[in-house]
Amino acid sequence: MTTARPGEAGRQRGERGDLLDPRCPTRQLLDRIGTKWTSMTVKVLAEAAPGELRFAELRRRVPGVSQKMLSVTLQSLARDGLVVRRVEPTVPPAVHYRLTELGLSLETPLAALRLWAETHMPEIDRNNRRADESPAG
Repeated sequence: MTTARPGEAGRQRGERGDLLDPRCPTRQLLDRIGTKWTSMTVKVLAEAAPGELRFAELRRRVPGVSQKMLSVTLQSLARDGLVVRRVEPTVPPAVHYRLTELGLSLETPLAALRLWAETHMPEIDRNNRRADESPAG
């Protein structure tokens, strides 16, 4: 980890950044990989690994996701090198997706985050109810 402070020069490409620096690219990456749709998409593709899933099958396995949101999520994952997209030249084209090695490596930390959320949801719900019931809100 670097010891440079926000705004300090000297960081080399590939070095870890400073998450507290508003210009840190890690913040942008966390915005992309920290969404519920990314977590669910990576989970479904990891369950299919090393195989591929077609877009329609992915959409069936990710309840509540719109076609547009799944498309945007997959484009972002592909751009980051986490997903590979393969198009069969048929009419209509058959589009397949699979996780890369990098994408598979993301499943473990996302699974831990999902487990934390599932484990602590009752406590979070209680805290929200208490906050909603309190006069201060």
